[in-house]
Amino acid sequence: MSTTLGTVPRRVATHVHHRVEGWRTGSRASQVYVLGILLGVSAASFVASWVAYDAVPLTLWFVWLLLGVLLLRTVPLLVLSGAVLLAATAATLHDGLDGSSAAALVTLAVSVGLVVGQSSRQRSGLPVALSEPMLAQLRDRLQRQGVVPDLPGPWRSQSAMLSAHGTGYAGDFLVADLREGRHLEMVLVDVCGKGASVGPQALQFAGALGGLLGALPPDALMRAANAFLLRQDSDESFATAVHVLVDLETGDYTITSAGHPPVLHWHPAHREWGVDNARGTALGVVPDPELHASEGRLGEGEALMFYTDGVIETRGRDLDDGLAWLRGVARSAVLTHGFAGVARAVLREVPRGNDDRAVLVLDLRAG
Repeated sequence: MSTTLGTVPRRVATHVHHRVEGWRTGSRASQVYVLGILLGVSAASFVASWVAYDAVPLTLWFVWLLLGVLLLRTVPLLVLSGAVLLAATAATLHDGLDGSSAAALVTLAVSVGLVVGQSSRQRSGLPVALSEPMLAQLRDRLQRQGVVPDLPGPWRSQSAMLSAHGTGYAGDFLVADLREGRHLEMVLVDVCGKGASVGPQALQFAGALGGLLGALPPDALMRAANAFLLRQDSDESFATAVHVLVDLETGDYTITSAGHPPVLHWHPAHREWGVDNARGTALGVVPDPELHASEGRLGEGEALMFYTDGVIETRGRDLDDGLAWLRGVARSAVLTHGFAGVARAVLREVPRGNDDRAVLVLDLRAG
């Protein structure tokens, strides 16, 4: 007997799990199943209201409507909304219509109109409870691509990013790859646009770059990325980018910039951030962008800092002043605390603005 009793909850749990997983697919069968349940509880509410109207408050119908918004697509939601409105109206008229119940019915009718109208405008075609997780997965995937692999020995990297409005969706992103434990390749990109509006475009571009990283030399990779953006059907499909390839055994590096703010190089002997001379044309603007790479070697105690223009651009301050400001803030951070946490320390000093911001620092610790 105890075994049988224990099996029933497991079967119920398994059934519920399968139904939930089916609903997450957004399939027609799962939508019909959920609609059937909501219509069933609505019918039960109607019967209870018909028998004892005072025991079933009119506000209960809003609960079924809200559940429909969260769980149903547009057509099933339309069916549920119509059933809820008809059942609530019939139960109220059966009990007798007065001023307060009439006002509540009008409110319910307006709510049904708003709910159906908003659902019909959802371009994803998914219920609200599925659309938001999908966006969150896109955001998380973009952020995972921006994680620099664990580096060997004395090498250390750190990055910090903030979207324009704190939404977690930004046009600034990083893709990185470490090959054979020796060759570190990274691209920091600033896609035209700000915050959530540019998130899908940034994710698409990040996926394209991630597929090319390591497969092409730096110049060819940047030109392939430029061609990708030119093929996009948009007048604003352009971006600035900076690519760095570092040999972690020798410290030799190559920087290729496409319209990006200049990279900074920390020189411990001078206790200053120098300005790298890699320059180029932004991607997605012209078919054959100019790309002038720079080469160098990182020694012990030295570092490279990459950042997007949201860090140095503010209202009333030009780029040269912004670059001078950044060099001063970053110098103070290094001299005060060393390189630990310097990326976040810099972002904390950036005045609030309407642009996404990102900082990436790669350093070689002194022995």
